[in-house]
Amino acid sequence: MSADMSDRITVFSPVGFPPKVVPRPLAPRLPSLQGKTVYLVDCRFDDSDVFLKQMQLWFADHMPSVKTVVKPISSVYLKDDPATWEEIKANGHAAVVGVGH
Repeated sequence: MSADMSDRITVFSPVGFPPKVVPRPLAPRLPSLQGKTVYLVDCRFDDSDVFLKQMQLWFADHMPSVKTVVKPISSVYLKDDPATWEEIKANGHAAVVGVGH
């Protein structure tokens, strides 16, 4: 048998191409959390709510002057939630974003 050009197939790599990542600096640290409000953001990833509720109990036991607010985002973790971020900017001093286990 002879192989001619019509016997060839085209194969594509399933790996794809990763998006370009633009690094961002971390937010500046607060000198203290005493008397501050810390939002514990539940991104609705597997069990993040369980972890954040445990964290809220830890703050109540170990740093009672810190107010914590467990805040679930409005949708799933793949979708942005600008209203939540605006609420945190307006009413909070810091945030912990829970993304699961």
